[in-house]
Amino acid sequence: MDLQEFKIKVLPAKQKLYRLALFLLHDKEEAEDILQDVFLKLWTQKDKLDAYNSVEAFAMTITKNLCLDKLKANKRKQMVDVTGIDLSSGDMNPYQHSELTDSMGNVQKLLAALPEQQKLVLHLRDVEGYSFEEIEQITSLTVNNLRVILSRARKSVRDGFLKLENYEVG
Repeated sequence: MDLQEFKIKVLPAKQKLYRLALFLLHDKEEAEDILQDVFLKLWTQKDKLDAYNSVEAFAMTITKNLCLDKLKANKRKQMVDVTGIDLSSGDMNPYQHSELTDSMGNVQKLLAALPEQQKLVLHLRDVEGYSFEEIEQITSLTVNNLRVILSRARKSVRDGFLKLENYEVG
């Protein structure tokens, strides 16, 4: 694989790889470092990349593994970062804005409480929009396993959110 082919096959996945690294690490600088490491690994293995059905899935796997290694080394607790989401809208009054902010905080806490595997599968499927087959390649889990994990993650977040909302209303 030459430089031009590498640019065509690998570089379009840059934003997805960065978002995954940022999602897992919650640190822009560390995510950028991981992304550089991923591209370096892919470049050094450029002659072997044709053996993979999806270079993007392989790159996602490398990114996931490097991020998990980094987290283990740092022994940091992960949290989902939704601070960058703009909640301001001309159609909302201050009360609605406050309610939405509180709800987003509750969802953030519920997502942070999920097991790592559920967080990863939920992110890949619902945020990145990967198919189950692509997630299967990235995580090495079966499609049936992925469906169960995703269902449990969604149910956990939904039940926890409803419990919090009902508690606040009651």
